[in-house]
Amino acid sequence: MQIPDSSLLRSELERLVQVRTGRRVRHLAIEVLPERVVLHGRTTSYYVKQLAQHGVRDLLPHVPLENVIAVEQKVEMQPPGVLT
Repeated sequence: MQIPDSSLLRSELERLVQVRTGRRVRHLAIEVLPERVVLHGRTTSYYVKQLAQHGVRDLLPHVPLENVIAVEQKVEMQPPGVLT
């Protein structure tokens, strides 16, 4: 399936993903290619990664989608002098 590449489509996809994930994908970037859509960014849970994918599916349900959002562990800072 051919996808029209337009900044309007990319902007709408970014808006949908941000709304669906509660803005929990950092450095979100969406590539709209002729043959597929690719999601890039970082988050702290696989659940948010899946929500981002559903945000794209809301607008483009039948388009091939590649979700390369990285899931990273939260790093909790310890106060100085506290050993874990």
